[in-house]
Amino acid sequence: MSIIKITSENAPEPVGSYPHARKVDNLLFLSGVGPREKGKKEIPGVRLDEKGKIISYDIEAQCHSVFANVKAILEDSGASWDQLVDVTVFLTNMKDDFQIYNRIYAEYFKDNQPCRTTVEINCLPTPIAIELKCIATI
Repeated sequence: MSIIKITSENAPEPVGSYPHARKVDNLLFLSGVGPREKGKKEIPGVRLDEKGKIISYDIEAQCHSVFANVKAILEDSGASWDQLVDVTVFLTNMKDDFQIYNRIYAEYFKDNQPCRTTVEINCLPTPIAIELKCIATI
């Protein structure tokens, strides 16, 4: 079995000690991917107070940014969007954000429709509203 650690040159730096992805034979496992942009600390669409608590956020901006980050990691790993086979989505506010996220998700996944699970969690490690965990073939 071949296992390779992958670090993307085009995705934001991980917030912990983990790679962007691991290739195991013909499968690619992505670590959780959030909406931060490479080289920036600000999160698209997020306003924080002086204590770092979320004042407001734009789930649409975060969705587009997360999908761009997933695409960058896939491409830097030698895979592509149409090779995604499973997506787990973590939302911090299912009631308010699911409809918007689901509409945007459908735009990105109109041709390739991987399996999907969407769960609500009470928070993520940084002040973000969405994170994706993906598996692709390679």
